[in-house]
Amino acid sequence: MTKTRKVALGIAVVVAAVAAGFLLSPKLQFLTGGALVNMGYRMQDHIHAFDMAHEHSEPGAIWAELQRQNELAASVRDSFPRSSEHPVVALLVCMDARIDTSELVGDTRRYYYIVRTAGSALAEPEQEMLELAVVNGVEVIVLTTHTDCAAEGAAADPELRERFPAVVELVDQREERIREFMARPIIHDAIAAGRLRIERARIDTQTDRLMPEPPHHGS
Repeated sequence: MTKTRKVALGIAVVVAAVAAGFLLSPKLQFLTGGALVNMGYRMQDHIHAFDMAHEHSEPGAIWAELQRQNELAASVRDSFPRSSEHPVVALLVCMDARIDTSELVGDTRRYYYIVRTAGSALAEPEQEMLELAVVNGVEVIVLTTHTDCAAEGAAADPELRERFPAVVELVDQREERIREFMARPIIHDAIAAGRLRIERARIDTQTDRLMPEPPHHGS
């Protein structure tokens, strides 16, 4: 066997070993999938031809751009259908665009209901939505806040408290609303029966890292 063939055979063996390891390791596949999602975001970050906010743009032009992008995205979705998984986790997340729930868990499958509000407020409509999610099979609810939150910043600033009273009120009442939610019969009974777990976590806005928090007093 020539030296060239030996090298080629060696490379083939290495590639086959890597491929076999990949196929036999669900963890490696999961991590690779998450990395590819992240790579997709990074590939789009620098493409300004598809930006929503152009200088001197009019609302009509932005709406037209959104429709154009949806048409492109929908054509990909139509060509490559995805699996459908029933959600077993519900995440309450602030509306801040810097928090991407796909990057948050590195998972693009349908295991998650997402409820997004200003300042992660849990007003009555959101309480009912999460309650309905539990009725539909959710077993874990994660109530999150995040660093550098504009709503929390407004609540801590006397001037902004006056300018945004409704948002501030929601932040001020956040713990009280969570206690109300925990006391709702469907939620209370599901926790007591061991069918539901509720966790609290703070998100590092820069890294998307979940930082679990101990139960707050009274919640």
